[in-house]
Order: sequence, then C-alpha cells, then structure tokens
Amino acid sequence: MHFLTEKLWFPNIEEATLDGLLAIGGDLSIERLLLAYNSCIFPWYEDGQPVLWWSPNPRMILKPNKFKVSKSLRKTIRDKKFTITFNKDFKSVISYCASVPRKGQNGTWITKEMQQAYIALHNAGHAVSVEVWEDNRLVGGLYGIDLQNKKVFCGESMFSLVSDASKVAFYHLSEFVKAKDYKLIDCQIYNEHLESLGAEEIERDDFLKILKSK
Repeated sequence: MHFLTEKLWFPNIEEATLDGLLAIGGDLSIERLLLAYNSCIFPWYEDGQPVLWWSPNPRMILKPNKFKVSKSLRKTIRDKKFTITFNKDFKSVISYCASVPRKGQNGTWITKEMQQAYIALHNAGHAVSVEVWEDNRLVGGLYGIDLQNKKVFCGESMFSLVSDASKVAFYHLSEFVKAKDYKLIDCQIYNEHLESLGAEEIERDDFLKILKSK
C-alpha cells in the first residue's frame, strides 16, 4: 500500500487492491484532485480516517444517451413541476448531499474537509452542481467534477427531499453532457439505483482508455 506525502503523484492504478484501494494520505488540493480524476482515481473516506484514494475495477458509468426515463419520471419532467438550475447554489447542494439520511448508511463520507475541497474546485471552475427547485425551495440536486478536456463528467453525490427530485437532476445532467457530446458520466461504483437509470459497469482499463482518448 502506498502512503502519499506532499509530492504530487499517484501509483499505477494496477496496484490497487481487489476492492479498489490504491493509496492513503496526501491532501485534497485542487491540483491533486484534478490529477486523481484525470487518472481514474477518486477520494472516499470517513471522519477520523486519513484520505483514502480508490480506483475500483469494474467502473460504473452512464452513457448519456442510455439514461432510462420511466413513465412516471417522464410525466414529472413534462409537467414542469420543478425548476432546474446549474451552479446556482453549489454550497447548499453539497451540504444537503452530506446531511440527508440515506438508506443503509449511518453517516457520510462527505466530510467538512471534503466539502471545503470541492467548493474550492467549484470556485476554480472544475466542479458543477445541478439544483432542483420547487416553489423556490431547493429539494434536490447533485454535484460532480467536469473534466471538460476529457469530455467526461465525474458524478459525486446527489440528494432528494421530495420524490423524483434527484432523478430529475440526473436526467438534466445527462441531457447537458449529451448536448456537449460528452462520452460518459462516471458513477464510480455499482449502485442498484443507478443501474435502474441506465448505468452499467465497464472494465477499469476501458474507462482509462476513454479518459486518455481525445
């Protein structure tokens, strides 16, 4: 296992453990985070732990044109129940993602340190939020890293306070990246809910080839 210092580097992703753990330590600077996401790596850890860096195999991804819109979701979108914005309230979105309870989870991996790091990424133009509003109240959303040079969007987390709000956010994200001819949305690890929306698993090597392709 590699223990990172202040030096800005990561080991080869082939050295990751079977569950995807690649390295421990380092920091959450803008430079290191961008290097990580451009190298098929992301941070994921809890309060009280050092920073843990992961590169799982296989990788969960969504091709924008494969987003599955159910009949009920299509009706919600058609009825224009929600108002959608981009980058209007990144801080609130990441705060809700950290605080809204999730089935099967006792806490959150979106620590205060993580929130500050991704807010800094957002302020630098690398992190994007999608907000879903109902009667001027923020009721859902998501955020992630926009690798514009790679045409890949790395989804991080989403939340919902009312039915379908996070699905609507994800739908509008898929439409946004599809319009920009992006290759895929990175969903990182398998999730049954994301699979129901059209996400699939691919080999890590295939994901890395996509990141390296022009």
